[in-house]
Amino acid sequence: QVQLVESGGGLVQAGGSLRLSCAASGRTFSSSAMGWFRQAPGKEREFVAAISWSGSSTYYSDSVKGRFTIARANFKNTVYLQMNSLKAEDTAVYYCAAHYSRSVPTSAREYDYWGQGTQVTVSS
Repeated sequence: QVQLVESGGGLVQAGGSLRLSCAASGRTFSSSAMGWFRQAPGKEREFVAAISWSGSSTYYSDSVKGRFTIARANFKNTVYLQMNSLKAEDTAVYYCAAHYSRSVPTSAREYDYWGQGTQVTVSS
């Protein structure tokens, strides 16, 4: 079993920055691809970013490319999402997720474990 705990969410003005963290425990963290997803009220959960087990490959949705950066520190069992130039439309609950295989999926259905989510609110 894997436990994922997100932190770092909050209220920020448009144009500002936040860094989300996701701490993992319970299974070998370095064996997992990690993803960040978000869900706004009344909308489906959507892919934001993903990173391979080694950190050598990263993927982003078009809506965040160039503004968000995903990174991981395997020695800390932690994955990060640096969010810059935030917009009101980035407001959502952000979830991290773990997938235990060599692939790096962008579909939520393929992830095995999920955190409880952290709220990000961007005021315009």
